[in-house]
Formats: sequence, structure tokens, C-alpha cells
Amino acid sequence: MDVLYQNLLTIEWGQVIMWIIGGGLIYLAIVKKMEPTLLLPMGFGAILVNLPGSSAAAVVQHLFEIGIAGHELFPLLLFIGIGAMIDFQPLLTNPKLMIFGAAAQFGIFFTLALASLCGFALKDAASIAIIGAADGPTSIYVATVLKSNYLSAIMVAAYSYMALVPIIQPPVIKACTTKAERRIKMPYRGKPVPRTTKILFPIVVTVIVGIVAPDAAALIGFLMFGNLIRECGVLDSLSETAQNVLANLITILLGISIASQMTAEQFLQLRTLLIMGLGLIAFIVDTVSGILFAKLMNLFSREKINPMIGAAGISAFPMSARVVHKLGLEADNQNFLLMHSVGVNVSGQIASVIAGGLILALVRGIIGG
Repeated sequence: MDVLYQNLLTIEWGQVIMWIIGGGLIYLAIVKKMEPTLLLPMGFGAILVNLPGSSAAAVVQHLFEIGIAGHELFPLLLFIGIGAMIDFQPLLTNPKLMIFGAAAQFGIFFTLALASLCGFALKDAASIAIIGAADGPTSIYVATVLKSNYLSAIMVAAYSYMALVPIIQPPVIKACTTKAERRIKMPYRGKPVPRTTKILFPIVVTVIVGIVAPDAAALIGFLMFGNLIRECGVLDSLSETAQNVLANLITILLGISIASQMTAEQFLQLRTLLIMGLGLIAFIVDTVSGILFAKLMNLFSREKINPMIGAAGISAFPMSARVVHKLGLEADNQNFLLMHSVGVNVSGQIASVIAGGLILALVRGIIGG
């Protein structure tokens, strides 16, 4: 009883708040079904590391150092699973969709400048800006490589906004488009892509990106390796394993590792709220920039583009593509935009990785390292 009493006396208000935050993440995972494989272990881990005198804190910290802080192992392995999930056929049948993936990364560079103006060091501002890509693994990778002081807040923000895509994007898209624009139909003329093309695509992309943006080589390489496993046709069982077992296992380890950085001392800062706000701005600006670029193209295109597909240029695959498709059907129940939006969405996955590499190169070039 004396030990219990002493433990109760050592509980701090910050730890209680973190228990509530952890409970909130668990609620979102179970009740709202938002990224449950990540938010559930993250929420439980947040409670675990904030118990007074918790012996688990050191274990979880060790897992973090092995899987994230040491060599960014977990994010890279997760990219293999993501690559195995992605079908690049919609993009390969209409390569110009890649432009929208690039246009939708503007929010990253906008937020980099904004975060710097808010007083964040360049390495932290760059790490915060990547939240706008809606790409959790890339956010973790960049923040870890740059040794950001706000890793936990950045990781929570990145995955929270990924999960909230169906809530955040629709009002932004509707605010930037008219109903007439949302009703624009885009016929799909996709032809079957030869197997050779599908196999060569991940190899060629890896070589090109590795030469143009060496800092993105690890990210794009693991992503494209996963896709090569999918498309090669001789590793079907391994592809299934990468898409399901590997991706889910690494996501669980990633979530509980992230929780090691969610101690009350590290997480409960005013700057955490500012980071969440800046991440939201990056996310919204990315969405808007993709839409506006599509509108700009319509000024010069004979065949009109539904500007909503530009919003799918963020990396949240396939949630963003589904949002655009759903809004198209709401405007006109015969307006099928799924294949176009999927093509833009997978191009956004590639573009976000390249943007992460460019950010790393930019920051390293300025501060060294």
C-alpha cells in the first residue's frame, strides 16, 4: 500500500493530460476507425510511457532508437509495403497526371517559409512543412534525418491529418470549385499497360530520382522496390505479405515507437499546438494549389479537366482519390473520376518523396550535415 501511495503522489498533471490524449487516439482508432493500426499503438504507448516510474519507457525508447532514430528503419520498411499496394497503371496510361502530383506539393515550401517566420529553426521548419504532403513515413524520415526537436508532434500531426482527409478535404475542395466545375466529366481512355512497362517503371523512376535528388534515393528506392515486387509476377506471395503482414507489423511498431517521444515534458508545449496548426495550413495549401493548377491548365486546354482531381495530388493514398470521386458523384451521379484521381494520387506519392529529398538537400546545403 505504501508503494501504491507513493506512486500516486508522483503523478503529475502533465502525465494525466497525456493519458487523456492517449485515450483520445485510442477512441479515434476504435470508434472512428481512423488509421487504427497506427493510432491504437500510439495512443496506448502514450499512456504507457507517462506512467510514473514506468519500466516500459526505457523499452519503448530503445525500440525508437533502433527503428527510427538510428537508421530510419521502420519508415523505410513501411515504404516497401506501401509500394506493393500501389497500382501505377492509371498514371502510366495518362502520364501528364504526374504534373498535378508535383503542383500539390507547393504547400510544403510555403509552410517552410511560414514556420521559419514563426521562429522555428530551419531543420524544424522543414520537418513541419513535410506534414503537408500527408505522407507519414516521409514526415518521420525527414524529421529524423534532420534531428528535429519536435519529432513527436510532427509525427502525430502527420498521421492525424492523413486520417482526417475525408473530413478536411471536402470543404476545402468545395470552397475552391463551383458546382459546374465539379460536374466536369473526364472520359477514361486507359489502355492495358504492358507488363514490361510496369516492371521498368519502378526501376527507371528510382534511377532518375536517385540522380536528380540523391537525398530521396532511400525513400523512392524502397517505395519502388515494393512496387517491383508487386509487378514482377514471380513474387505474388511476397507481395501479399508486404501489403498486409509487413505493412501492418511495421505500422504497429512505428506507432508504439513514436509514443516514446510523447512524454509530457516533450509533448505538452505551446509549440506543439503551433506545429499542428502549421501542419494543417500545409495540408490545406497543398490541396488548394493542386486545384488551382488544374484550373490554370483549363485556360489552355481544349478538353477540360475537373479541377477536383488536383486535390488528389497529396500523398494520402487512396483516401484523397476516394474523396474526389465521391464529390464528383455528388455533383453528378454519372461523373466517375476514380481512375483519374487515383492516377493523380499515386503521382502525389512519388512527388512527396521527391519533395522530401529536395527539402533534405536544401536544409543540408544551408546548415551543413
